Amino acid sequence: MDLKNFIREIPDFPREGINYKDVSTLLLDGNAYRRAVQELAVQCRHKQAELIVCPKARGLVIGAPLAYILGTGLLTLSLPGRTEEIFTWHYDREFGDRPVELNSGIIKPQMKVLVVDELIATGGTAAKAVKLLEEFGAEVAGTVFLVELTGLGGRVKLQDYDTISLVQYNY
Repeated sequence: MDLKNFIREIPDFPREGINYKDVSTLLLDGNAYRRAVQELAVQCRHKQAELIVCPKARGLVIGAPLAYILGTGLLTLSLPGRTEEIFTWHYDREFGDRPVELNSGIIKPQMKVLVVDELIATGGTAAKAVKLLEEFGAEVAGTVFLVELTGLGGRVKLQDYDTISLVQYNY
């Protein structure tokens, strides 16, 4: 099954020259969605992760079913003001700065984690999440994405980690 057939491209969004990859159309097709998550699970089983961390809420659409299949815990980095005893950090996104928070007691030293998101472009969000998790003592077992926009440097920022992506677009 070619998963690209299920991902809609929106030309010139969010700005001219960028073709947005809309995974919501893949999620609407139960068979394609199931196939994508099952394939990621096959590729991640050997990592023996204890926790899946989604740096953005959109990553939950991949991270939650993946955590269920792998039998791991699941964590989404929170928007500010939603947790106690928190560590707040800012990361530069392609279209602006955004703060997120992490409860300081969640990550245990040497805990094996996977960073999971729906898409990697420049890799800034994933790289910052990896750094944050490592500062808390986690062992990052890898990074996992449904879609990768190659040529934007994301994989280079994660070169020290096993990075998995199911669908690649040359950008």
